[in-house]
Amino acid sequence: MILNKVLLSTTYFGPVQWYQKLHRAETVDIEQWESFQKQTYRNRCEIATTQGIQALTVPIIRGTSPLMKDIKISDHGNWRHLHWNAIKSAYGESPFFDYYQDDIRPFFEKRWDYLLDFNEAIRETMCELVDIKPEVGYTTAYQQAAIADFREGINPKHPAPDPDFTPKPYYQVYAQKHGFLPNLSILDLLMNMGPESIFYL
Repeated sequence: MILNKVLLSTTYFGPVQWYQKLHRAETVDIEQWESFQKQTYRNRCEIATTQGIQALTVPIIRGTSPLMKDIKISDHGNWRHLHWNAIKSAYGESPFFDYYQDDIRPFFEKRWDYLLDFNEAIRETMCELVDIKPEVGYTTAYQQAAIADFREGINPKHPAPDPDFTPKPYYQVYAQKHGFLPNLSILDLLMNMGPESIFYL
């Protein structure tokens, strides 16, 4: 189903469902005036590892403003090194890791000040790799609830029903051990399906 306009929160290597909305909407607005919320895809992604699902969380600095556009990234805990090692460990044996690793590694070598800028740089690269070309803009004030508003619904803890998104199984490295794990980070789809990812979306 094609949606005219979709309202999304920003994400850190967002889930497959989030990228499906990007691909299928005519236009997308990324919300930058909402208050930051913990334990959401705004600063977390989920990948498949030999132990099951692992969440990777970008640490943030809580400043004077809680608005998403003002949230800064913390350098606490050497997280960039840890995240890249986790991704290498999770997807090193996947069919397309060697093909895409040079596109992904720079996100863990360069420093971004603001979470929104970091997430958007990731989104642009992932769209390029998956070969989708969304028309993306940014809110200029906080948007009240819209018809196609997925800011809260695409959520790792409490996902809202979404009749337009039914996770279909695709190849995953650890499927024999854990079964198919749905709606993981776009990294999971890309590393396992490569150029065919766009057909899944």
